[in-house]
Amino acid sequence: MKTTLKAALSVVMALAAFAAQAAEWPDKPIRVILSVPAGATPDVTARLVFPGLSQQLGVSLVADNRAGGGGVIGAEIAAKSAPDGYTLFISSPGALTILPHMRKGIPYDTIRDFAPVSLISIGPFVLMTHPSVPAKTIKELIALAKSQPGKLNYASAGNGVANHLAGELFKQMAGIDIVHVPYKGAPQAVTDVLAGHMNMMFNSVAPIVGYIKTGKIRVLGIASLQRSPQLPDVPTIHESGVPGFEAVNWFGMFAPGKTPRNIVNRVNAALVKTVKTPEMQSQFIALGADPVGSTVEEFTAFVRRDMEKYEKVVRISGAKVD
Repeated sequence: MKTTLKAALSVVMALAAFAAQAAEWPDKPIRVILSVPAGATPDVTARLVFPGLSQQLGVSLVADNRAGGGGVIGAEIAAKSAPDGYTLFISSPGALTILPHMRKGIPYDTIRDFAPVSLISIGPFVLMTHPSVPAKTIKELIALAKSQPGKLNYASAGNGVANHLAGELFKQMAGIDIVHVPYKGAPQAVTDVLAGHMNMMFNSVAPIVGYIKTGKIRVLGIASLQRSPQLPDVPTIHESGVPGFEAVNWFGMFAPGKTPRNIVNRVNAALVKTVKTPEMQSQFIALGADPVGSTVEEFTAFVRRDMEKYEKVVRISGAKVD
């Protein structure tokens, strides 16, 4: 009886200590893991929220760039970090909702090992082609591809990244056969589309605006369900003959899976308040992204839907990463 009582008291004391620690959170800098190199567009986009979030939480945020493995390296570190609120993780789809379906032995479970905090932003892809491609609309491109099965190609930033799966989704929904050519990053892929070595590519808007204006790249459609404020004259692929087509790149904040919900809620409130400021909204739009700022529940449902979508795309296409 005494042993049982002592064990029970130990549990109560441990829970009380943990609760007290959570109540005092945060009292030191918070590490934010970014699974991309410093200076890359996703890194720049993610860091936009640092000043406001730091001000809201009252502590500094320290970026920890852990690039490699398509984002898996950073995601694994985040998943295995202490769930004490002092490690956060900003990710795009690749590591969490795409690669788990494409690569064996992913060292974490997206649903179990991460606590979604908030969707930060969504950036729709555009389908761009080299001007030499004899198609000026999505319908013309589909007709061209159907007349030449397996002859056209599309570039991506690498196997398993979001614009690779955007291409696979387009192939499936449009009923065409085009060849995927992966690169080691988006800049290299864009360079080869510019040079005419590749026919087309799904890419974010901001890095190619200059090429669009000079006519070095032709944009046939945007991969969101609504037109982009940056390219109001460009029709959506959805309205151009592929109804329901949507392929976006998103950024969201996560905590390790067992992080206390009160801490997750506090980070969520601080992040949403930061993202909703007019200054932050304009900065995101300038980078070609739509700022969001969602509830924990909304983002959790969003991640699950994204996983289901890409599971289907990967299963049908047979895409994989060795």
